[in-house]
Amino acid sequence: MKRMAMVIAAASVFAACSNNSQMSSVSREDSIRIAQQSVKMINDSLKLDSFKRAEAQLKAKAEAQKEERIKALETKVAANSSSKNAGYSYGSGNGSYGQPERVPEKKGWSSAAKGAVIGAGAGAVTGILVDKKDARGAVIGGVIGAGTGYAIGRAHDRKTGRVQRY
Repeated sequence: MKRMAMVIAAASVFAACSNNSQMSSVSREDSIRIAQQSVKMINDSLKLDSFKRAEAQLKAKAEAQKEERIKALETKVAANSSSKNAGYSYGSGNGSYGQPERVPEKKGWSSAAKGAVIGAGAGAVTGILVDKKDARGAVIGGVIGAGTGYAIGRAHDRKTGRVQRY
């Protein structure tokens, strides 16, 4: 918003200073070009702000959905544990001995698998561009890219805790 105000102020200064006595130093075409650039900068600033607002709304919606799923799982776990124990209390009610039950998450692709696929594709394309024999370059580049992508993805999996070190 501050940028937009600054751009409008700059455009108004240029428009205010364009009287006939000063037109010799700044031509009419230059002042029109400057005004058009100012309008373009304002439009770009407004687009950027709207993209940021839309992104924030998407994040908020995703967080709300995540919270709903967590609450649904908690009620499901509480219902299962209360029906199993039938009047016996073992702590907090979520599991035995006060420890909450761990609900397995649906994890999807690991970073290692994603890295291998992306690396293989990028390596194959690079191999075709570099080597004169397209098939040989694609195979060599794909293998090297897949190996490199797998190694990088595996390291990311270790950092996030998806895979434990041996």
